[in-house]
Amino acid sequence: MHPAPSVIIFTTLSGLGFGLLFFLSLGLPDVSGWVAFVFFAIAYALSVGGLMASTFHLGHPERAWKAFTQWKTSWLSREGWCAVIALIVMGLYAIGVIFLDQRWSLLGWIGALFSLLTVFTTSMIYTQLKTIPRWNMNLTPAMFLSFSLAGGALLAGQVRVALPLLLIAALVQILYWKKGDKALEESGTNLGTATGLGDRGTVRAFEPPHTGTNYLLREFVHVVGRKHAEKLRIISFVLAFVLPVILLLLPFGHFFALLAVASHLAGVATSRWLFFAQAEHVVGLYYGKR
Repeated sequence: MHPAPSVIIFTTLSGLGFGLLFFLSLGLPDVSGWVAFVFFAIAYALSVGGLMASTFHLGHPERAWKAFTQWKTSWLSREGWCAVIALIVMGLYAIGVIFLDQRWSLLGWIGALFSLLTVFTTSMIYTQLKTIPRWNMNLTPAMFLSFSLAGGALLAGQVRVALPLLLIAALVQILYWKKGDKALEESGTNLGTATGLGDRGTVRAFEPPHTGTNYLLREFVHVVGRKHAEKLRIISFVLAFVLPVILLLLPFGHFFALLAVASHLAGVATSRWLFFAQAEHVVGLYYGKR
């Protein structure tokens, strides 16, 4: 079983897109006219493309609009509202920058706030899940936000800002992996606590509960070999952080900048695949997968 490509595309692209919108809202880079149009087009392509990819993961994509009605209790609904507000406000801001050579600072600050809130609410969709200890910790939103800001700075061509942000994101990634590897064990959840029979001795499943796959196994139970996970972590870390930092330290060139962005995108996508593949949902205990 492997994580759905749609959620990987969604979290990777939308994070980069809203990260770029954040820097554009602050006037970074300081461009106008058609050059600004290109930057905003890239930001919207990533943001909207990522959001559209998320709908393919729904059983009934045509009902996605109903999520907007649950904003009081649902982080998914809050994400939707924040994304729409950010895109509308930044669209108005872009009109001023591109066609009128005007920077409406109030719209810019509002756009910056809701761009970050969109990334934060996305992270909270996963952070709130107590059934997945590896996600249910404060480092999850820290990782989403640090990745978004580092990627946004890269896309915006802000080398001096991107370097420290990449280093911060790299540190957060290491801490997330280190803490996440112990999360399930430290949660104290096992087959004994799940069944309430733990006080009678060691509990084990007599036989699998199903002869075939089902929704829970497809969506929440992924098994990745430790050796494969370690290799993928090294690959993602090198691509997302090490190589971009090295390229940014070289004399500036558009080719190196493009290569740094491509490398970071590939590394983040690999890290995000591991994020879902190593989720360790406690329901896996019921199926003997933990």
